[in-house]
Amino acid sequence: MPSFRIHRLKGHLRQAFRSAPHVSGAAVVKPRDYEPASVVEAVSPYSAFFALRDSAQPLEVGDLLEAENGSLRICKFVGFEEAHWAEPVPLPETTAAIE
Repeated sequence: MPSFRIHRLKGHLRQAFRSAPHVSGAAVVKPRDYEPASVVEAVSPYSAFFALRDSAQPLEVGDLLEAENGSLRICKFVGFEEAHWAEPVPLPETTAAIE
């Protein structure tokens, strides 16, 4: 059975996420905003949600599910949507003339 790694949104960011407007398209998320949690075995993100719904730590809005293949799904009010880890922006290479 497939499994999903759970990444929990840090507590101090949860309210800001809940009040942010819904946007379409893939969400870009920062690894520093999430804490790795447990693993849940489920065939889909929705079955994982329902399996954890009555547990001590259910999935909440803003939490991520990472599939075995590395794809991310973020839990929103409207369901699960695609997400991607933010890529660090490379710093411009500067060449200082040493004379």
